[in-house]
Amino acid sequence: MGRVAAFLLLAVLALSGPTGTRAGGVYTLAVVPQFTPVDLGLRWTPLLKRLQRDTGLVLQLRVMERMPAFEEDFLRGGPDFVYLNPYHMVLAARRQGYVPLVRGGQNLSGILVVDAQGPVKSLADLRDARLAFPSPNAFGASLYLRALLTEKEGIPFSPLYVGTHQNVYRHVLLAQAAAGGGVSATLDREPSSVRSRLRILYRTPQTPSHPLAAHPRVPGADREKLAGALLALNREPAGRQLLAAVELDEVTPADFVRDYQPLQALRLDRYLVLDGK
Repeated sequence: MGRVAAFLLLAVLALSGPTGTRAGGVYTLAVVPQFTPVDLGLRWTPLLKRLQRDTGLVLQLRVMERMPAFEEDFLRGGPDFVYLNPYHMVLAARRQGYVPLVRGGQNLSGILVVDAQGPVKSLADLRDARLAFPSPNAFGASLYLRALLTEKEGIPFSPLYVGTHQNVYRHVLLAQAAAGGGVSATLDREPSSVRSRLRILYRTPQTPSHPLAAHPRVPGADREKLAGALLALNREPAGRQLLAAVELDEVTPADFVRDYQPLQALRLDRYLVLDGK
């Protein structure tokens, strides 16, 4: 996997049973690295503690610092559960048969942001410019956005991959990129000092949001138990806060054929970068 710089955050769960086993309701859950590993740990750990209490399932949080390591992990079927972007879901189903369980109820839209006080006023101003993206395969923030800019808008540009959405926004503010790709949800979570200095120049069409999916080796009863517990959190204020922290706001059942199979028609495989493959 190269320099993975990965670690397991054991969700402060007082685990019973050895790390990495899949017996007795102990599972791994990998999370797409939209944010830093520390930030992801802070967001997901309270939810996993609550899910253990409600289901008896132990979920060991698996956080990768770099997107290629995360992608290699789920493409080889490493994690039992995985929270991943919509086009990753297409790849995960194709390669390993992962099944989406739930997703956020709010649709996903990629955004291209510029400095609100900067010189860029239209897409035409970005011709041959350097644009920042989190990683090649971040769906709304990069993959779909780059395809649209190239094929629909006819804008040539030089991509710069900077690791996280936070890094993208700061590259734009520091004039290290003329514009940058993100999604509305991550921009909304930035402090007002950052949001107020950025302007959304372009949006992708909306798609279903990131799902939480299960590897087919996970027993159906445990899949249903986890999905049911997540859906039940919608019914209480504290539960909705836990879901919002991990971008599963208004969580709803997910269906691959309805929600993610149509994305194959976008023909985005041409823009994928899978660790040089």
